[in-house]
Amino acid sequence: MTLRLAVLGLAALGMVASLVFWLAGLCSGALMFAIWAALIGIGTLYEKVRYKPLLAGAPGPEWRRTSERFIDPSSGQPVTVYVRDASGERQYVRE
Repeated sequence: MTLRLAVLGLAALGMVASLVFWLAGLCSGALMFAIWAALIGIGTLYEKVRYKPLLAGAPGPEWRRTSERFIDPSSGQPVTVYVRDASGERQYVRE
């Protein structure tokens, strides 16, 4: 079980709690749980889409290697940034 699934599960529990509060007539409590659960769920899903995985090799001829380099905090490996000039899109390549 990944942390992402655990957080999404907690967000789902928050939505269930908001439904229970709403059915019990506690509208302010229901609204609070619904808002926080939605924010946590949406933020977790956005994080998965927003951050790109590291590539094993150069992405292709239309990509230009930049001077930007950093150490990936999760793997500890050096990473080089490539950019596509036409769109400004970025790819992260493991060294």
